[in-house]
Amino acid sequence: MDRTTAKTPSHSGVQSAAGFAGMLASLEPYALGILRIMVGLLFLEHGMSRLFGFPSPLPTPPMLTLYWFAGCIEFTGGILVTLGLFTRPAAFIMSGEMAIAYFHSHAPRGFFPILNGGDAAILYCFIFFYLAFAGAGPLSLDALWRRKRG
Repeated sequence: MDRTTAKTPSHSGVQSAAGFAGMLASLEPYALGILRIMVGLLFLEHGMSRLFGFPSPLPTPPMLTLYWFAGCIEFTGGILVTLGLFTRPAAFIMSGEMAIAYFHSHAPRGFFPILNGGDAAILYCFIFFYLAFAGAGPLSLDALWRRKRG
């Protein structure tokens, strides 16, 4: 049997796993952009509901109250994060807002987030915290601005 017809042990399982991991790694910046856009849109929805009563008819809080400021952060920050503009500072501020929201509104109702209704606040807090460090990704106005500047 010559070398061209001899069967060699196949490592295709290892190669395909490495190829799949490589493919996922190459798509990672775009997955970051999709995460950023979706969490920004969801947060924008909270701000719109709080400030404008749309799409959920929440009562509009009086100006300059804690809930009014929360609505302003949610509305403005949601727009900025969705567009990927000033993503790091906006996400950092929104992460802080969600930490405050959790300890102000949810933690007093009990220790476990599933029981006190604070699981969404915690999740938002840590996603925004991640975005403050990871940035907006390539599908953003921040990236477009960086490309134009230099």
